[in-house]
Amino acid sequence: MRTRTVRTLGFALAGTALLAGTLFAGTALAHGGSLRAASGSLSIPTWLFLLTGGGVVGASFLLASFVTDRAFIRAAHDWRRVASVSLDRLVGATRIASVIALVGVVAIGFGGPTDPLRNAAVLVVWVGWWAGYVATVYLLGNSWPAVNPWRAIAEWLPSLDREYPERFGVWPSVVGLLALVWLEVVSPLADEPGLLASVVAGYSVATLAGAFVYGPDAWFTRVDPVSRVFRYYGRVAPVHRTDSGFELRPPGAALTEPRLADGRDEVAFVVALLWVTTYDGFVGTPLWREFALGVVGLGVPSVVVYPAAMLVGFGLFLGAYRLAARYSRTTADTYLTPEAIGRRFAPSLLPIAAGYHLAHFLGYFISLSPALFAALADPVSPPLNPLLIVLPGWFGSLAVAFVLLGHLLAVWVAHATAYEVFPGRLQAVRSQYPFVVVMVLYTMTSLWIVAAPDATPPFV
Repeated sequence: MRTRTVRTLGFALAGTALLAGTLFAGTALAHGGSLRAASGSLSIPTWLFLLTGGGVVGASFLLASFVTDRAFIRAAHDWRRVASVSLDRLVGATRIASVIALVGVVAIGFGGPTDPLRNAAVLVVWVGWWAGYVATVYLLGNSWPAVNPWRAIAEWLPSLDREYPERFGVWPSVVGLLALVWLEVVSPLADEPGLLASVVAGYSVATLAGAFVYGPDAWFTRVDPVSRVFRYYGRVAPVHRTDSGFELRPPGAALTEPRLADGRDEVAFVVALLWVTTYDGFVGTPLWREFALGVVGLGVPSVVVYPAAMLVGFGLFLGAYRLAARYSRTTADTYLTPEAIGRRFAPSLLPIAAGYHLAHFLGYFISLSPALFAALADPVSPPLNPLLIVLPGWFGSLAVAFVLLGHLLAVWVAHATAYEVFPGRLQAVRSQYPFVVVMVLYTMTSLWIVAAPDATPPFV
């Protein structure tokens, strides 16, 4: 009975996403397309652009390989400044405000304007939360434990506190993340406020039910995909909350700590986080449009195309990373298993995901922020023609810079991790060869999506 319960609750979110995506597939507002719209046209050949980006990452590895002083690397990552601040009252007020905001999103989603650019629920979820707030997590620190409205409600309510089955690990959060992003792509969540409110309400029911059965700590630590996304993104940031206040560290320094990704399931989640951001941009490229139309023309049902692409792409990303871990064992000539190496190096992928998210959504946030503030000022009757900011042509170069900066930070984190794991200097450098190759491929893929012109995804 207990196994059946955890299966039901652990994958309830995924089931909700799959059902909603199947029933409500329609034309979606391209909230993920702002990057391509702002990137402009390239004045150089695409192949040269991609090789240049990959070369930058490769050159950064060569430069980092000259830094072989373990004491210097350890001192750089151990540097910190601590500020003692009591936040108990602020956290309590923030949780109350977040619960009110959650209720408001559902209420305005059902009863507010139908125009997505005027509906406060749509703008709060996509512009304020997913574009703006997520960026603050990997830039400034993880405040989600204090903001999470579902955890606040769960801690106010009683729970059964049943033991969470260890054999499930964090795999439910992997499935939940893939399902949520797939649902975002295939359904008109950004176009139909009522549908968005229904999904938020369904997510709330599944989350609170799971927290009731297994307790808030187990559910939001092991199962909830949103909490895990913020937990990992927060490790990229230079600011971290402690029991007594805050500490300031170099960006990405917390990613070299052991046991951050402790198991195949947690490694899979890190790779999934990297993949879903890429997937969100890839399905808006002309190449995907031509491929999807061609596959459907061969008789494959259109409803199968997007989930199949999600799973195949995730498998390719995860397979490439595991292959890199296997070759790293060979190049480093170590007795460590590929699984152990993969666990230690997996966090170095998180700056790549953060950099691509910032490049993908910063322009979207800036463009629609006036409409967000106008809707928040008057959720019931916002302006008929909300103001939008038109981004300058050079903004696309800024987006490219964010992608490259994320990859450069990833190279340094991998370099520092190697010197924590391997005793020999040459051994530490050689262990990074396969991972650098994978990072270069990730970089060129991200830059190709940045350079690709915008195309309306078919069948959605």
